[in-house]
Amino acid sequence: MALIYLVRHGKAAGSFTDDLDPGLDELGHSQARAACDILAGKLPLSLASSPLRRAQETADPLKSSTSQSVRIENRVAEIPSPGLSLQERGPWLQKVMQGNWSEQSDALQQWRKDLAESLVEIDTDTVIFSHFVAINAAVGVAENSDQVYIFQPNNCSITIFETNGKELKLISRGDEASTKVN
Repeated sequence: MALIYLVRHGKAAGSFTDDLDPGLDELGHSQARAACDILAGKLPLSLASSPLRRAQETADPLKSSTSQSVRIENRVAEIPSPGLSLQERGPWLQKVMQGNWSEQSDALQQWRKDLAESLVEIDTDTVIFSHFVAINAAVGVAENSDQVYIFQPNNCSITIFETNGKELKLISRGDEASTKVN
């Protein structure tokens, strides 16, 4: 059995609708240090991250303190929105978040399946720095839920799973943000 600590990135310097790949803002860097302090108590851990800057920057404090490399895992990246302008992304995401996975495009359903497979195949305790929808997708797989939006993980919250190489089991959800997505 392997434990997976799925961490939502720290507060980004830009939103989903105004920057394709923002880094962290000052608060986000502070949140990243705090999350990595918690994770330091769980070592040894393998380190993995979404390829996006905000996730990689969230991993930096743990990377630095352990002198480990961070494996880039494309399958835990942000939900893909190919071909949409920045202005179109917000309304599109709101609609997706209100629905079920079975109502989404084949491409989005495949993204969710690939994300789940990337987690199930982990065989050593691992921390992964990822994103809001990816964490919701993983929780949905573990809870056998078709809903896209399940909960609102706060920035740098840590959601914990366990895998036996065949299935994903939710151990605990990370802290939730005080505001809700509608």
